[in-house]
Amino acid sequence: MAEALTASALATLFTEARTHNGWLEKPVSDELLQQVYELARMGPTSANCSPARIVFVRSQEAKEKLAPALSSGNLAKTLSAPVTAIVGWDPEFYEALPDLFPHGDARSWFTSSPELAHETAFRNSSLQAAYLIMACRSLGLDTGPMSGFDPAKVDEAFLAEHGWKSNFLINIGYGDSSKVYARLPRLDFDRACRLV
Repeated sequence: MAEALTASALATLFTEARTHNGWLEKPVSDELLQQVYELARMGPTSANCSPARIVFVRSQEAKEKLAPALSSGNLAKTLSAPVTAIVGWDPEFYEALPDLFPHGDARSWFTSSPELAHETAFRNSSLQAAYLIMACRSLGLDTGPMSGFDPAKVDEAFLAEHGWKSNFLINIGYGDSSKVYARLPRLDFDRACRLV
């Protein structure tokens, strides 16, 4: 049975965690990125479909390749981030379902419906990106998720070789707390939820 997290853990993951726009000059190791993925991959997806595909952009050369796809407002913070994760999705994610979901022929659910395949891949890759953010926070990293980029350029530069499609970007590193904006409001329970 699951146990409730401590207030300190909840602060790390939710209540005190922030979206970062500035970064300390402190590298993020490949080993730590692997640990992040190992945690994130454990989050549930429908039929264990796991459609997310992630490219961790780390090198100066790769950052320069990414730069033309970024909006002007995202350029400086992305180029200064130690890592930018391109969270994409595999349109043919269902090809892995015989391994990922051996309980039945889940592959046929998606090969017979391109619309369902697209919807499932996009929805579940978004979910997996959220797990990636929480895994980063769990391991002491800060994140800055964002849209504000040209998906066609990102796809061409980083994903086309595999046929993957981009969803959104997440800057990852050790955040500079002096560059964090004041926390914005959130909808309260009565505005956002219904008990029926």
